[in-house]
Amino acid sequence: MITSYKNTIELLEDVTAKKLYANLILQLNKDFNYAAVDVSFPKTIEPAQLITELHEIIYRLIQEKFAEYLNLLYIVDVPEKDVKNLEEADTIEISRQVLFMILKREWQKVWFKSVYSTSN
Repeated sequence: MITSYKNTIELLEDVTAKKLYANLILQLNKDFNYAAVDVSFPKTIEPAQLITELHEIIYRLIQEKFAEYLNLLYIVDVPEKDVKNLEEADTIEISRQVLFMILKREWQKVWFKSVYSTSN
């Protein structure tokens, strides 16, 4: 069951505990590839490193390639209302909040696939 997470670290700890971290990485790579964001995370990337790299990528997209950033949000299927409801802050904080939203949505996809593909 997907729970409400307070932060990115808590989310990734749960994903890892459920042994679905590699699936999350695959989903991230798939959606980033669909969004034409040139990145590929290795399955062995540590959660802390994943957070750092994703944060940098999102920050760069917001600053330098805003159209690609919006396309990524669309491909990942981050709810528009959530993005609009972001607290006004600097770009670093906004990119941190968006990182959390992206990971939550990608985790939902992975969790649903794991639950419903094994019940068939």
